[in-house]
Amino acid sequence: MAIGTATSIFQEIENHRHKCGGSPSSWYAGIAADPEDRLFNEHGVTKGQDAWIYRDAGTSSASRAIEKALLDLGYDGGGGGGDGDTRYIYAYKKSYRTNP
Repeated sequence: MAIGTATSIFQEIENHRHKCGGSPSSWYAGIAADPEDRLFNEHGVTKGQDAWIYRDAGTSSASRAIEKALLDLGYDGGGGGGDGDTRYIYAYKKSYRTNP
């Protein structure tokens, strides 16, 4: 995936949420070094059934800034995770299959 600016990635995630439906609080946002593992293994997101998105923010600081903006908007999640390799931002619509 191509690396985008923090503003454009934030907007892509918001556009995806609007397209798929739901308020910000019905979505979860987080950061990860391996977003597919986090989404599909740890959170239980199901490809083809759940709404999800992830983007490469390029740096840990950029992914954290996007995460903070999404959390400030009302997305579920908790800031402060990850490490210096955590450059991906992800979001998904919560469902009975996901954790949370």
